Amino acid sequence: MKKPLVGALFAVLLLGAGTAPAAAATSHDATAPSTVRAAASAGRAAADAASSGHAAVQAKIRPKAVNFAGTVALSNCSGSVVRTPDSQPGDPALVLSNGHCMESGFPGPGEVVFNKPSTRSFTLLNSAGSGVGTLRASKIAYGTMTDTDISVYQLTSTYAQIESTYGIKALELNTAHPVQGTAITVVSGYWKRTYSCNVDGFVYRLKEGEWTWKDSVRYTSACQTIGGTSGSPVIDNATGKVVAVNNTGNEDGQECTDNNPCEVDENGQVTVREGINYAQETYGIVPCIGTGNVFDLDREGCALPKP
Repeated sequence: MKKPLVGALFAVLLLGAGTAPAAAATSHDATAPSTVRAAASAGRAAADAASSGHAAVQAKIRPKAVNFAGTVALSNCSGSVVRTPDSQPGDPALVLSNGHCMESGFPGPGEVVFNKPSTRSFTLLNSAGSGVGTLRASKIAYGTMTDTDISVYQLTSTYAQIESTYGIKALELNTAHPVQGTAITVVSGYWKRTYSCNVDGFVYRLKEGEWTWKDSVRYTSACQTIGGTSGSPVIDNATGKVVAVNNTGNEDGQECTDNNPCEVDENGQVTVREGINYAQETYGIVPCIGTGNVFDLDREGCALPKP
């Protein structure tokens, strides 16, 4: 939530874009893992993985091409059509973005938007980043800026209808916590631009103005995102799955102010990283979605804040 509407509008006018992003993060890391040669033998592969840890495991997975298919452009932000591993073709599709991108404005600390009617529209992009059609919401299934910064819209279209009409599949939400060092790509449907870097680490508490987010993803410095990239899916290059949603970054080196989030550790120590950007993990969304893609905040394992 780096740039407010006025500042973003000025940036957009300079760039010749038509619509101003209402809020956006500055940096989000994403880099595609390099393709590695197959190990000479199973024993050698096992030894490499054991000695090199996650980086070696990542290296032995052939990276998937990351493109714009399944991402969407909002009027002020970016987003993506997403599914859980258990979502069915006939389920109403879901669009993931940030809580601060909702048309109703920033929800206050402790506020949760749940099953609120919405007719918001989204421009669906193909792999090349071209708009191929308009999707429409029926409601905001869930939205908050407490503990995390997410909004999930339920659409009037099913996954099957979207795939049949546009030939585009939803992006799958990963079910596991992201891993440090993972090569990632932030894909902005608003700007039709990607940013590549790695997961630099995790932040116990990320504080920005009134809001505090838990266990946030910190990018390496290569992901220099701009206004309008808020809500972009953060994709694991090796699996093609969504591991986080891009949301903010420290613009001016200020401490814990709007557009200048600070890191707070378990002991209350504050660290400011000017020019570094962040995302919110998405694996915790999965346990909260049940049969028919319906949000059920009482499901086992669901820890999202309740209304």
